[in-house]
Amino acid sequence: MSKIAFLIADMDCAEEVIILKRELGHLVDEGNLSFDVLRRKMTVVNLADEDLTEAIIDTVSRTGMKAIPWSESQSSDNSSLAFSLRTNSKAVFCAVSGLSIGLGFLHHWLIAGFQGAITSFGSSGQPLPFLSHTLYLAAIITGAWHVAPKAAFAAVRMRPDMNLLMLVAAGGAMLLGDWFEASMVCFLFSFALLLETWSAGRARKAIEALLDITPATARFICPSHGEIIEKPVEEISIGTTVVVRPGERVPLDGVLNTGTTTVNQAPITGESVPVEKAEGDEVFAGSINNEGAFEFQVTKESGDTTLARIVHMVEEAQSGRAPSERWVETFARYYTPAMMMLATGIAVFFPLIFDGQWEKWFYHALVILVIACPCALVISTPISIVAGLASAARAGILIKGGAYLEAPARLRGIALDKTGTLTRGEPAVQEVVPFNGHSHEELLSRAASLEANSEHPVAKAILAKAEGDGVKFQPAENYLSVQGKGAEARLSGRLFWIGSHRMMHEKGNETAALHEKAKELEGSGLSVVAVGNEEHVCGLISVADSVRDQSADAVQALRNEGIRVIMLTGDHEITAGRVAAATGVDEFRGGLLPEDKVDFIRSFSKESGPVAMVGDGVNDAPAMAAADLGIAMGAAGSDVAIETADIALMADDLSKLGWLIDHSKRTLRIIKENVFLSLGIKVAVLGAALLGAATLWMAIAADMGATLLVIFNGLRLLRMRPEAEIDIRA
Repeated sequence: MSKIAFLIADMDCAEEVIILKRELGHLVDEGNLSFDVLRRKMTVVNLADEDLTEAIIDTVSRTGMKAIPWSESQSSDNSSLAFSLRTNSKAVFCAVSGLSIGLGFLHHWLIAGFQGAITSFGSSGQPLPFLSHTLYLAAIITGAWHVAPKAAFAAVRMRPDMNLLMLVAAGGAMLLGDWFEASMVCFLFSFALLLETWSAGRARKAIEALLDITPATARFICPSHGEIIEKPVEEISIGTTVVVRPGERVPLDGVLNTGTTTVNQAPITGESVPVEKAEGDEVFAGSINNEGAFEFQVTKESGDTTLARIVHMVEEAQSGRAPSERWVETFARYYTPAMMMLATGIAVFFPLIFDGQWEKWFYHALVILVIACPCALVISTPISIVAGLASAARAGILIKGGAYLEAPARLRGIALDKTGTLTRGEPAVQEVVPFNGHSHEELLSRAASLEANSEHPVAKAILAKAEGDGVKFQPAENYLSVQGKGAEARLSGRLFWIGSHRMMHEKGNETAALHEKAKELEGSGLSVVAVGNEEHVCGLISVADSVRDQSADAVQALRNEGIRVIMLTGDHEITAGRVAAATGVDEFRGGLLPEDKVDFIRSFSKESGPVAMVGDGVNDAPAMAAADLGIAMGAAGSDVAIETADIALMADDLSKLGWLIDHSKRTLRIIKENVFLSLGIKVAVLGAALLGAATLWMAIAADMGATLLVIFNGLRLLRMRPEAEIDIRA
C-alpha cells in the first residue's frame, strides 16, 4: 500500500471534489481518496501493485482539470504558485470579458443611442452593429474559457452540473439573438468563479498566516567551537542549542536550557497573557520572547513543530465532511438534473399547452437554467466550515474537521475530568494551622526545611508556599525518610519530624483538638501533613490539588448555554465533592475506574443526548473515545492529545469551552443563513420565471447576488476570536 498525492490546480470547491470522486471510482475506492481544497491537493491510497499515476492523470484530464504529481518538499510553493496562476488566469479572462461587454455596449450606444442600446440587445429584430456583435462574442468566449472543458465533460457523461447549465443558457440566448445577455451570463459566471477562488484563497491565507510567523532562520551554538551561527530552520537538527534574544520569535520547539523569560504563546495556545518560562519548560515555534535572552535545546524539526502540526491538521480537517456539507452535496446532485428537466419541459411543452409562442417559453427556460445554477448553494457550506476551522485554530483551538466543528452546538452535556482539567493537577498548600504557640512563619519554615530533600509532590507544594510567602528556612541535618509516613531531621540540633495523620498518631503527641482539626480538614477532601518535635505537634498543613482560577466561571458559562456539566474522577467522594462545590458543576461522580467513566458516558449519551468528554487526551482516552466528542485540554505539549482528540484546546484554559460552543453555534447559524439565502433567492426568481415575469437579467443578478452574499457571510467567521486574544503578529 502506498500514497500518491497530486496538485489539482482547478479544484476550487466541493463541485470539483464530487466530480473527481465519481470519475476515479473505477481506479480507486472513494474511501481511499482525500482532498485538501485549500492547497488543491488530492491524496490517493494505492492498494494495487501497479503504478496508477499515469492512469489518474489521464482520468483527471478528461474532466477538464489537470493533475500534477505532488512534491511535499515544494508543497507550499506548488500550492501558492498554482493558486496564483489559476487566480490570475481567471482574473485576466474575466476582465477581458467584462471589458469586451463594456466596449460592445458603448459602441452600440454610439450607433443607436442609449435608448436603442438598452431596449434592443438584438432581440428586437434590429441587427447589432458588427463591432458590438464581435465584442459580445469575445466576451462570451473569454467568460466561458474556464467553464467550457468542464461543461463538455458533463455533457459527454450526461451528468449536468452548474458549468453546463451556464453554457446552455448562454448558447440559448445567442440562438434568440440576445447577444448582450449571453455575454453577461458568461461574464458574471466567470466573475462568480473568480470570487469562489478568491474566497478559498482568503481562508487558505488565514491558515498559512500561522505558519508564516515562524522565523526562517535560527541562531545556534556550534558544538565544536562555541560560536553562534545562523542557519535556515530546516537545517537545524534535534538536540541543537538555539539562542533567542528579547523581542525575537522562537524558531523551533524545544526545552529551555538557560535563562528565564516570559513569552507570548498566542499563536499556539490562544493565551493573551504572557507565560513565564524557566529551565526545563517547553517553548514553541512562533511564540514571542518578551524579556531576557535564553537558550533552548531543539526537540522537534521544523516540519514537526506544534505550530506546523496545527496547520497540517486544519488542512487535513477539510476532508472530514460535516453533516451540512453532505446534505448540500446530496441535494445538489439531484437538484441540477431536475432543473434541467424542468427547463426542457417548459421549453417543449408550455408552448403546446398555452399560446404556442416557442421563442417566449424558450427564453423563460433559459431564465430557469441561469437561476437554477447551484453555485451559491455549493459554496455556502464549505466556505463557512473552512473559515470556522481557521478562526478556531488562530484562537488556540484545533478542530479535526467540519463534523467536529458542528458537534459542540448540539451537545447536551459535558463531562469534565477533575485532575488537570478543573484543577491544576499539582498539589498546593490550602491552609497552615499552627499549634502550641508556634507562628505561621515558624511552622512553614520548619516544614520547608524538612521537605527540602524530598521530591514528593506534597513536598514541592510546601516549598512553593514557603517561597511564595517569603519564608526563609535552614538546611536540615541527618535527614531520614520514613517509608510511607514522612521524614525526620535535625534543625539547629533538635529533632523534628513531618508526616501524615497516622505518623502524628504514632508519635503519641496527638491531642483531642489536633485530632478534631485533622478530621475536619480531611472531611473537606484535604490531605493533612503534621509537623512536630520530640515534645509536641507544632501544627498542621493541609494540601490539595488547587482549582483553576477560571474553572467556576467556565462551568457557569457552559450552564448558561443549557449544557449539563458533570465531573468524573477516580478520587474519593469527599475530594470530588470539595472540587464540585468550588466549581459549581451540576453533578459529580467519584471513585470511578476508567471503565466506569466509559459506562457513564454511554449511559448519558443514550438517555440525554450528545455528550463531550474533556480530559488530557491520554489517561482519559477510553472515555473520550466513548463520548460523542472528545476534547483534550492543554494539548500544546502533547502529540498524543493532538492526534487522539476530536478537538484540542492548546492551552490549559477551560474558558475556551464556552467560546467553542458559541463559535460552533455561530458557524451553524451562518451555514443555515447561507442555505436559506441561496435557495430563497432562487425560489423567488424561479416562481417569477414560471409566471413569465422574470428576465435573464433578474436571474443573473439573483445568482450573482446570492454568490456574493454567501461568500462574504461565510468569511465573517474569520473575524470570530476570543475577546482576550491578542494579535499573533505582535
